[in-house]
Amino acid sequence: MNALVNFSKIFKFNGGVHPPENKTQSTQLPIAQLPLPEKIVLPLRQHVGNIPKIKVNVGDKVLKGQLLAEAEGAVSAAIHATTSGAISAIEDAIIPHPSGLPDRCITIKPDGKDKWIEKKPQDWKSADRKNLVASLRLSGIVGLGGATFPTHIKLLANEKSGVHTLIINAAECEPYITCDDMLMRERADEIVKGIAIAQHLLGAERVLIGIEDNKPEAAASMRVAVSATNITSMQVVVVPTLYPSGDARRLVHLVLGTEIPFDKRSTEVGLQVFNVATVLALYRYFEFGEPSLSRIVSMTGNVNKPQNFEVLFGTPLPHLVAAAGGAKVATTHFIMGGPMMGFDLPSDKVPITKATNCIIAASINLFAPPPAAMPCIRCARCADACPVDLQPQELYWFAKADNFEKANDYKLFDCIECGACSYVCPSNIPLVQYYRYAKSEIIAIDKAHEAADLARERNDFRLARIEREKLERAQKHAERAQAAKTASESLKKDATGLEHSSASLKANIHVDGGNAQNNDDEAQKLAKQAAIAAAIERAKAAKAVAGGAQKNVVNTDENIKKEIAEIDARRQAVGLETNIAKPAIDAGKQAKIAAAIERAKAAKAMAEAAKQNGKEGS
Repeated sequence: MNALVNFSKIFKFNGGVHPPENKTQSTQLPIAQLPLPEKIVLPLRQHVGNIPKIKVNVGDKVLKGQLLAEAEGAVSAAIHATTSGAISAIEDAIIPHPSGLPDRCITIKPDGKDKWIEKKPQDWKSADRKNLVASLRLSGIVGLGGATFPTHIKLLANEKSGVHTLIINAAECEPYITCDDMLMRERADEIVKGIAIAQHLLGAERVLIGIEDNKPEAAASMRVAVSATNITSMQVVVVPTLYPSGDARRLVHLVLGTEIPFDKRSTEVGLQVFNVATVLALYRYFEFGEPSLSRIVSMTGNVNKPQNFEVLFGTPLPHLVAAAGGAKVATTHFIMGGPMMGFDLPSDKVPITKATNCIIAASINLFAPPPAAMPCIRCARCADACPVDLQPQELYWFAKADNFEKANDYKLFDCIECGACSYVCPSNIPLVQYYRYAKSEIIAIDKAHEAADLARERNDFRLARIEREKLERAQKHAERAQAAKTASESLKKDATGLEHSSASLKANIHVDGGNAQNNDDEAQKLAKQAAIAAAIERAKAAKAVAGGAQKNVVNTDENIKKEIAEIDARRQAVGLETNIAKPAIDAGKQAKIAAAIERAKAAKAMAEAAKQNGKEGS
């Protein structure tokens, strides 16, 4: 056992396996800088979250570090030009993804100058922490341990979230992968400076750096670098080599003994976890103004010269394979990641992305075809190996029977798909494949339910809107009907008043004597006709309002004069020239004038009412 191990501070987790490491092959040579390839192909899908928005066009000249696609939405990451050159294409191409489907990519033809944009370092020690974290949205930095979660989201946690401990994941437990090991051996000083930046941004009180005991050189380099900073809150913790100790929750349990609940994030219990390569990217960004453009990749397996390389994102895989001496004849395919959690690449022409920590050239000698699966014998070895304390054999039966509800009840989504259960299964059952199938089906069902619920909500809203508009129209009709009824009653009341006035006028004229009898009759007739005409005009106007018609009624002084002239003509025709007749004729004239005035007022009122109804109807 290595002398660096200090098991007094280690809290072992259940299960785990120890497959052959196969790490020494790629650690015999130092990290090499890969030369510029003939083209750079940058997939937009290199991180968890939304696809970034393209900011360039075909034919544009770009510089190294220039923003090509900006983060879109809350969870996203930017994409930058990894060298200077010209945009030669923006089109779909095969990307390194288990689906094997093409996706949108930006292709750059390098000009060979590798000319940078103007770099803008930041004084992270004195600048406002919120502004520093906000600027990371343009950096393109994501988790380089494989999860590729945008780093600026993880650093939003500050004193409000109560993050008190930062844990640096340097376990690198999967076989064949050595990129973090070599990074710590050669660049420990930069890593520790990046850790200090992350600690400052989070406001964490202490830092624990977890390293497996099969990396003694890396652990020694990190301890020297930590001692040189005089940061007493930072400590290197060596943990036993046991797969999957590199899982974030397993590492937290190892170094702290804390079990993070399955339904909570680490920040909810005051913890945050970063990979060593991620904090190194933070250091390069704040100290030198360099966005995320490259990473260390282990090129190993069935190649002539296994080695770790610093590779620009977008570098075609054949360029990397050639730098490692080329693949041997027996190579059958390439694996991205480790043999436990990695996947077969759909093509050997795919580009290197932010998620690429290791490429394994596979052959039958290294990875024999899996034997045929046999029936489960219920030996429970899978349960003994499960680091999450699940019941893999039960989940297998539920997934195989499409009993997804039961599988969900047995905490299917707690499975980290580490492959430990498949590794120890004596029946060679590909258990993880069944779990992935069940998860995908449950997610699809949930999405279908969400879509159905959304459609139902939209339909309910539509029906509610239709009913509301119906009630509003009914209310407007009722208001207009009530206004018409009120106007009609008012007109009837005015007509009754005019009749009473005519009767009173008749009585007054009759008192003046018998000689004015004929004049009295004529005056009564004229007054009655004027009253009736005014009432008819008002009734017509009320009817027009009730029907929603808009009609302009005009009564001018000429109409009134015309009516007065008619009255004078009739008076002259009957020879009404006595002094007694004048009061009667004057009264009739006054009644006519009053009626005309009433008609004008009624017409004006009706026109205003019609205009108001027209506004409401619109």
